[in-house]
Amino acid sequence: MNPGKFNFTFLFFYAVLSALLFSCQKQRKTYFESIALNDINLSASPKPGSWRYNHNEHFQTFEDFKKLKKIKPTPGKNTIYLQPIGTFDELQKKEIALTKEYLKIYFQLETKVLPVLPNTIFPEKVKRISKEGQEQILASYVLDSILIKRKPKDAVVLMGITEKDLFPIPEWNYVFGLASYDNGVGVTSMYRFAGGQLTDSNFDKSFLRLIKISSHEIGHMFGISHCLNANCVMNGTNSLTETDYHLARACSLCQRKLNSMIHYNNKKRLLELKNFFEKQYLNTEFSLAEQDLSLLQ
Repeated sequence: MNPGKFNFTFLFFYAVLSALLFSCQKQRKTYFESIALNDINLSASPKPGSWRYNHNEHFQTFEDFKKLKKIKPTPGKNTIYLQPIGTFDELQKKEIALTKEYLKIYFQLETKVLPVLPNTIFPEKVKRISKEGQEQILASYVLDSILIKRKPKDAVVLMGITEKDLFPIPEWNYVFGLASYDNGVGVTSMYRFAGGQLTDSNFDKSFLRLIKISSHEIGHMFGISHCLNANCVMNGTNSLTETDYHLARACSLCQRKLNSMIHYNNKKRLLELKNFFEKQYLNTEFSLAEQDLSLLQ
């Protein structure tokens, strides 16, 4: 046999085999490994005043998450409920309706809005006037005395939404929201997202803040800790400036955690998110969803 021909044949089959192996490796790449290319790294040195600067938190690995005792959707207990509390104008009602639509897509779970509860449900003892002059409500009262008692039997999570400003303890000025992760209830205030007055001009900014905080708090209820992996909706936040900097997009690690307990179709979810962001003119989030989809082609 011609040695030259043998070497050529060997090299040809080796090249074909290598190409097939490489192709199989590409096909085995998971959804999370693919979109990880679009994760935006956090700065090595957090800025003074930021959440990471003031809090030395533990990095929650996927293995940590899997071992954690947490609430999770089960048959017959797999619906997210929103409980509006207060007096809402038409723009605020629109914001709540869109938040319901978003959370249904984000978590891929049935999401419903309960009938509105009036502000008269708050006794005088849980109210105060802030240094800025507006009425505030004690957030823990909303959880312990309103939401826990009204959580529907088929609810995995009940999230209250109020137009009143909230405070967590007398020593604190305010809080955007508060949650009881063991009980699967939380409350978010719309008040500061729009500077106390929701208008057509600030609607988009306020709405984006509301869906970030709502999905963040529900993510906590499902056991996901503050994210130290990338710029992510699960990052901790100390201010609206920091909330605005963080993305509505969950990073690849936080998405993996969520999908491990809610077994949805990742590509379907991503397509629905892209369409939602496009419809609401949330251009940054739309662009990020498009970039993620491009990695799956």
